[in-house]
Amino acid sequence: MTQVVGEVRSEELDAEHEARRQLAMSEIRQYPDPVLRMKAPPVEKFDDDLKRLVIRMGELMKDANGVGLAATQVGVLRRVFVFAPEGDKVAVLVNPKIVRRGDESDTDDEGCLSIQGVTMPVERSMSVRIEGRDEQGDEVGFDFDGIVARIVQHELDHLDGTLILDRTTSEARREALGTLRPRLVIR
Repeated sequence: MTQVVGEVRSEELDAEHEARRQLAMSEIRQYPDPVLRMKAPPVEKFDDDLKRLVIRMGELMKDANGVGLAATQVGVLRRVFVFAPEGDKVAVLVNPKIVRRGDESDTDDEGCLSIQGVTMPVERSMSVRIEGRDEQGDEVGFDFDGIVARIVQHELDHLDGTLILDRTTSEARREALGTLRPRLVIR
């Protein structure tokens, strides 16, 4: 059974899928890469470069076994992210904005393709209305709730330079940073 945790699908992979996942992960920026803290400017040109970026990001997300990927995570400062609201179908949001949040929130563990090996509790709105454009530049808007609402909030945070480390408890942050800190090996 597949479990979705924030930005990551947790499931057993066969050798070929694991090899593709490792290759994809090598192209995704990892904490503490400074680009992950940068705010992405709006996309102004809806051209072939943007379409190629979206295709590449969708393939990387799927190969990495993820459910969302922001352009900043691949080192590109453009306000665009891809996500998989329904299994394998990749959706795109360019210049996204949350225009409405539901009154209810929920705290659940989230993982991140850019912060490997840790999950942490993050409080998010349980429902959102998000609007933006698709890769052709056409206006789009979606009402999401549950896990998909969590995913789009997570990806939008990436475009603003905000990580799950910034949205969790101080105790969970300390524990995660302790896990992420390189270990001194004496031989």
